[in-house]
Amino acid sequence: MAKAFQKIYTQVSRITKATCTLKASGVGYDELATVDGALAQVVKINGEEVTLQVFKGTEGIRTNAEIVFLGKAPTLKVGKQLSGRFFNAFGEPIDGGAPVEGEERETGGPSVNPVRRKQPSELISTGIAGIDLNNTLVTGQKIPFFADPDQPFNQVMATVALRAETDKIILGGMGLANDDYLYFKNVFGNAGSLDRIISFVNTTEDPPVERLLIPDMALTAAEYFAADHNEKVLVLLTDMSSYADALSIVSNRMDQIPSKDSMPGSLYSDLARIYEKAVQFPTGGSITIIAVTTLSGGDITHAVPDNTGYITEGQLFLRRDSDAGKVIIDPFRSLSRLKQLVIGVKTREDHPQVMNAAVRLYSDAANAKTKLENGFDLSHYDERTLAFAKDYSTHLLAIDVNINTTEMLDVAWSLFAKHFKPEEVNIRQELTDKYWNR
Repeated sequence: MAKAFQKIYTQVSRITKATCTLKASGVGYDELATVDGALAQVVKINGEEVTLQVFKGTEGIRTNAEIVFLGKAPTLKVGKQLSGRFFNAFGEPIDGGAPVEGEERETGGPSVNPVRRKQPSELISTGIAGIDLNNTLVTGQKIPFFADPDQPFNQVMATVALRAETDKIILGGMGLANDDYLYFKNVFGNAGSLDRIISFVNTTEDPPVERLLIPDMALTAAEYFAADHNEKVLVLLTDMSSYADALSIVSNRMDQIPSKDSMPGSLYSDLARIYEKAVQFPTGGSITIIAVTTLSGGDITHAVPDNTGYITEGQLFLRRDSDAGKVIIDPFRSLSRLKQLVIGVKTREDHPQVMNAAVRLYSDAANAKTKLENGFDLSHYDERTLAFAKDYSTHLLAIDVNINTTEMLDVAWSLFAKHFKPEEVNIRQELTDKYWNR
């Protein structure tokens, strides 16, 4: 509708650093508007009192600013032209290419009705042994990476994007440093994988509140490819702590009473609305979500990881292993609650037993390390478990290991044979007979 036929409001009753409030009628929640030409969105309606979140901030906005409601929520034009492109939080190209032509769809819609869902049952292989061997992922799963800010989680996400056996990868970057944005762009371009990767990016130079649009944009694109084209889609979101910080900024500037760790009381619902978009469709399409949540000082009890853990189906922990000198997927603190649906079913028969034996022996090594640190003598078995743990971290748990699941199992058997006797590994005899000297 042309601006000349739209109702224009010019009386702003209150202005904060991120929002402005006015009286208006016929307005919907999440509806877009312009405030003196600056894009804004309805975030609160109380009778006729409407609060708008101004994406670039309210500096310079007057109390008689010209406000025009656009009559629609944020939208994304979907089509196969999305593939290989980089977009901002509004779905606008930032790669110098032409705008996408296609069907315009509102973002932020409801999650899929349970009657349209199928139990996840398909393996997603990432090539990272710490994930595929011990914490195998399943299509339709939602799982976070918990990592300290100084760990290379964006490099891990890029690695997953290049190695994952899926039809489409959709990256949602929130609060990315320019270096990280360029890193993703160069890695995807140099690998020749842009034809199956779509990126929505908000950098540190963009307004923080724009981060709130990124997950919805990414998931709208994911729904198009998964539901309309029955494709297997993997959505990578980094970093959900930046998303939560943006939620906190908006709620605090709206004078809402903060909850735990200065987060809004709606944090659980805000996160669940995103993660519950993960789905396995009966027709074969699927949306799987892996999201980074950075920890503040390793605090797992902070409101963001704490709420995330109640919503998702496990977690993946990054940790630097001092013995191997590499970043690994921590086998003790990582968990995929759906892995039992595929290991030994979609993977080789020995997978469950090998996984359990390796983690048990790694646990024995941790006990031996505690004995050593406390000045106790080590047994010959203790020394062998420590040697095994170093090899296990180097050749299987490290994030730079890139082999398929069958090779991972063969490497594990070779490590068992190198450091232990068959009876010490305690795997079923028929499997030991078949694979021990392979």
